[in-house]
Amino acid sequence: MEPLSWTGSLSFLTPILFLSLAALGVSIIAWMVLSVAGGIRASAQGPYGAPALTATPEGLAALGVRLSLLAAVAIVLIHIVFGILFGTAGGIIGAMSQLMLPVWIALALLFFVSISFKRRLGLYGKLFDSPIGMIGFGLVMFWVFTGILGALDLIAPHDSVAQVSGMKNKLPGTPIPGASEDAGVAAWYLLGGDNLARDVFSRLIDGAWVVVQIAPLATLFAFMVGITLGLPAGYYGGRLDTFLSFLANLVLAFPVILLFYLLVTPEIVATGLPQYIAVVLFAFPLVFAGVLLHSRYRTRPQANMLWLALVLIPGFLGYMSLINEAGSKISFWPLDFFDVPGGILVVFVSVVFVNSPTVFRIVRGLTLDIKTRDYVAAAQTRGERPWYIMLWEILPNARGPLIVDFCLRIGYTTILLGTLGFFGLGLPPESPDWGSTINDGRKLLAIYLHPPLPPALALLSLVLGLNLLADGLREESLRD
Repeated sequence: MEPLSWTGSLSFLTPILFLSLAALGVSIIAWMVLSVAGGIRASAQGPYGAPALTATPEGLAALGVRLSLLAAVAIVLIHIVFGILFGTAGGIIGAMSQLMLPVWIALALLFFVSISFKRRLGLYGKLFDSPIGMIGFGLVMFWVFTGILGALDLIAPHDSVAQVSGMKNKLPGTPIPGASEDAGVAAWYLLGGDNLARDVFSRLIDGAWVVVQIAPLATLFAFMVGITLGLPAGYYGGRLDTFLSFLANLVLAFPVILLFYLLVTPEIVATGLPQYIAVVLFAFPLVFAGVLLHSRYRTRPQANMLWLALVLIPGFLGYMSLINEAGSKISFWPLDFFDVPGGILVVFVSVVFVNSPTVFRIVRGLTLDIKTRDYVAAAQTRGERPWYIMLWEILPNARGPLIVDFCLRIGYTTILLGTLGFFGLGLPPESPDWGSTINDGRKLLAIYLHPPLPPALALLSLVLGLNLLADGLREESLRD
């Protein structure tokens, strides 16, 4: 079999794509320079009173940005659609587009439903009024769907740890020795092979699942810890505030990388310290949920007991399954609903431990501001309990900044995970996470560019999407 080119039968569109990208870059630079310099913004009027194209240099530059961007997007969409229909006839890009078909379908359905019902979906629906927010949301959900569907073996053509003889450091589009055309897309290493003859594309897909598992959940747990401690610290103040703020500042005083290194080194793991930290940190979601429900239904004992039982019993079983691991310092619980590898648990705990103090300080600051508002004083006058006021009066009014910070913090967590993998800390050596893949590929970076470049671009695009999503949410929340 012949090696695949990048664009296959659509190679004639490649010069047009490069020209449109070059025109886009030049137009953006010209538009930025002219915008700073200012100028006349008057528009010439066309026949019959209809506005014509803006006659100023700045307007022409803006028009060039729009046209060149539309041209580039149109060519990319042509490659994707052609690849979905004809697979390897569209080259490497076409084959990858065909493999990603479940992701395209999931994205299309999500956007269709969301846009159709956006007026009923609150802040999430308003996100689709912001172009920046939509782009960021699309990038984030692309990798979320890629990770989930990749974990279900619906995308990756090869095992991410399988080695194929003769494919070491092979270039993208290289056919597998002895493979037949009946194998379809699996007959090629679409993004080439790494230094251990593993498929870079398959490792890229499986690495997305590592990020999707850890980053959002670790950030959520960090928010549970920060909210549960930050609300009483800001509301009560005094010695409690001083003590909790001192603990938060104590953790923040350590360099992040040094703290990670201390928590994930084998000697520290052998002492059971990360598991003991997990016992404390993982209890906060249970405490938060219990206090939230009890403060709401305290005056209705039957409903209170029902909701507490429905939430806390499954939560307790999940909590005990998470903190227990066979052969470790904590292994007394017989039921294990989650098969969490020890390395991932240690990394998870480390990320939660590092992020929690920052969230605590944000929640504390918001609480100090909001507790002086009139509606808080009205709730105190009604005789509401302090935890009711904190959870049902103060916290909902702090949701805007917290939601924005949540998106940004997932991006920070993603970078931290990549940093840990790059330094070989925590995760097993054969892990397909993006940081480990970049680290493996950098050793021969001067000779072979293809192994580390895809995971680096994936990491960049996910963090960029989270930042754009946060900007879109901030923009829409300020309009409320």
